[in-house]
Amino acid sequence: MSNYFSRSNRFISCAVMLLAAGAMQSAQAAGYPDKPITFINPYAAGGPADILARIVAKQMSQVLGQSIIIQSKPGGGASIGAEYVARAKPDGYTVLFGTAAAHIVTPLMQTVQYDGIKDFTFVGMVGNIPNVLTVAADSGLKSVDELIKDSQENPEKYTYASAGNGSSPHLTGENFKQQTQAKLLHVPYKGAAPASTDLAGGLVKVGFLNLPAVLPFINQGKLHALAIAANKRSPALPDVPTMDELGYDGFKGSSWYSMAVPAGTPKDVVDSLYAALKKVSENPDTITMYEKQGVESFLMDSKEAGQFVAQDRERIQKLLKAANITSK
Repeated sequence: MSNYFSRSNRFISCAVMLLAAGAMQSAQAAGYPDKPITFINPYAAGGPADILARIVAKQMSQVLGQSIIIQSKPGGGASIGAEYVARAKPDGYTVLFGTAAAHIVTPLMQTVQYDGIKDFTFVGMVGNIPNVLTVAADSGLKSVDELIKDSQENPEKYTYASAGNGSSPHLTGENFKQQTQAKLLHVPYKGAAPASTDLAGGLVKVGFLNLPAVLPFINQGKLHALAIAANKRSPALPDVPTMDELGYDGFKGSSWYSMAVPAGTPKDVVDSLYAALKKVSENPDTITMYEKQGVESFLMDSKEAGQFVAQDRERIQKLLKAANITSK
């Protein structure tokens, strides 16, 4: 009899503890946020991820009533920043401003200490940014066909910059080489900002970088945009044709950006972050800022974002194999 009551007491004690923990978690979520939030940018400061994160952070901080700090942790194909968030306390105060590289490509290509999908809960998708084929303004190249022809005749002459191994610009560049037989040597950087700076300075010859990174240099006359890898022309570069328009049917290359928190973050906290993101994304001021940077709104909620990333993993895995990009 005493053993029965002992087991019952232990069961009741465990149940009380679980209920108390659940109540504490709900209470914490109800008071969220009560301190500054940190957005982790897994690329170098000044690049597309940093630019987009700052637009969103400024608007979301007003909605949430707390400041949002942008912290850059570049390197490792975005894995350094991603791992930092995956190992952070799951309380909603450390958020990854991630891309396919952080969540999919680098974990497929390298040995990393996190799972790009299972170790995160996606708050939602934020935006999509097309890649632009650019060359130095003094290169003398005026078209995509000229670039392809000259690279084939002078293969030792051409290098192309990317934001890092496995980044969208890297995959787009390799896809371009495969489809056109252009002869380009890949040069990876720790982000689009240093890559675009070296491209404008002539240290590398070609770039298929995210639009916000190269837009200032295009506007300054230092870079010449040959084509955009998107479904339609960008309002930020209305005179630049798409690859489709130039006869390269179906050629696309862009980077999606998401917000994700460590797995195990309370649902109420995730919902609060998404509600703020949704409000910001629908704000006309945000939309105007997006358009100026060539960003396409790509809003999805937590469930939709998780499903999208899982599906994109399958697509990218096939692309890596087709482009013969070495995995781990």
